[in-house]
Amino acid sequence: MNSKENSNIDSNSNNKLLGAGLVSAITASLCCITPVLALVSGASGIASAFSWLDPLRPFLIGVTILVLAFAWYQNLRPRTEEEIACACEEGEKSNFWQSKKFLGIVTVFAVVMMAFPLYADMFYSSQDKKQTIVVESDNLQTATFEIKGMTCNSCASHVENDVNKLDGIVGVDASYEDADATVKYDKSKVSSEEIEAVINGTGYIVISQK
Repeated sequence: MNSKENSNIDSNSNNKLLGAGLVSAITASLCCITPVLALVSGASGIASAFSWLDPLRPFLIGVTILVLAFAWYQNLRPRTEEEIACACEEGEKSNFWQSKKFLGIVTVFAVVMMAFPLYADMFYSSQDKKQTIVVESDNLQTATFEIKGMTCNSCASHVENDVNKLDGIVGVDASYEDADATVKYDKSKVSSEEIEAVINGTGYIVISQK
């Protein structure tokens, strides 16, 4: 096998590695990307479709980092005399797909994907009520819903966003860490059953209500 064939094999291997790295990075954040896609598309039910991936997230991030680190090593390592001689003989031209620029773009994209859960809630509108809701003290109720399936801030924001659309909601505070959502509402305008139905409609499941 000559140097040219070796070079082609190395190039193909690096491209496959980069592809694997991108897939790992995207997959690692699917559990948090999906709620945003659900918000944009209006298909709330798909929000929790990839929540089962959350336990695998550290592994997928690790794979992505290892793949990108190896790709950078391959790109930055000094070329052997044989590789340099082969490149000179063939009048080798710079290939964008094998360049540091392309690898940099892939790396930035992968980092943006892996960090998605940290800024996902920016895609949701402010949860603050713009107008003051006057509720008679006898009608003001507070209920806490234990929810299964939330894995990041994006999930919690999705629940808050949908519940806030109901008439009579005074405030919503959802937490994926506590796996619940506390809702203050006017019982004369909305019931706890309606709130539960909306939460279930996001794809996450209400286990109990307090």
